[in-house]
Amino acid sequence: MPFLAARPHPHPSAVIIGAPYDATASHRAGASLAPAAIRWASDSIETYSPVQERDLEDLRLADAGDLDLAGCTPEVMIDRVRAAVAGVSSLPVVVGGEHTVTLGAILALADRHRDLGVVVLDAHLDLRDAYQGQRWSHAATLRRMSERLGPERIVVLGARSGTREEWARAATLAAVSRAGTLEASVWAALSGRPLYLSVDIDAFDPSVAPGTGNPEPVGLQVDDVMPLLAVVREGRVVGCDLVEVSPPYDPSGQTAVLAAWLIREMVLAFARA
Repeated sequence: MPFLAARPHPHPSAVIIGAPYDATASHRAGASLAPAAIRWASDSIETYSPVQERDLEDLRLADAGDLDLAGCTPEVMIDRVRAAVAGVSSLPVVVGGEHTVTLGAILALADRHRDLGVVVLDAHLDLRDAYQGQRWSHAATLRRMSERLGPERIVVLGARSGTREEWARAATLAAVSRAGTLEASVWAALSGRPLYLSVDIDAFDPSVAPGTGNPEPVGLQVDDVMPLLAVVREGRVVGCDLVEVSPPYDPSGQTAVLAAWLIREMVLAFARA
């Protein structure tokens, strides 16, 4: 089942890439089931966004299906995501899967855009050097990202969880905020760069998105995100993702529906007609 309004096209303006992987999940696994659940949930929403006054039907949206990541080590998984994203000449939209899948997309786009900047929505800092003996872990995603890009190119919004050491290291990033908004000074530093937006669903409050591996109280509300998308779309977004939905902990399906809605809004905000 393809994502809402997706259809084959020789020259798509955006491509959905499923990355069903959760091998480094540390608390509540299940994110490998998310791409299928989000595609299913997308059938419950409309193609038209009244907020943006745009319609997916007016875009060339393709769905490349899911990558074969079963049994992969994190390193192999990252290489496969990297190759898939590198093969997309338009807007890649990666649907995870755990947050480690983001690294594959970042590596591919950093090869293409030497000055790539990243905006991350995440409850957690993910700045550990390793977690449970694994350096390529969802808990170390921003650490690996900062080593590749430089910490000054990374902004984290919605952050409210991390070790003492992670919070100290976070001071080296371009900005860290519990809010979901970009300050004007931070946006001024990012706006000239090609940008990647990574949305970890746990940035949202568990009352909004309970179906995730590591829920964290006092999170963002849905209304917090639309102004952010409006700002970021004024830049040059070259890729995005949505990660960490865990369907086994989403009995009502509301998290998958929110994820599908967010993907629709990101595609409409960032894809060129």
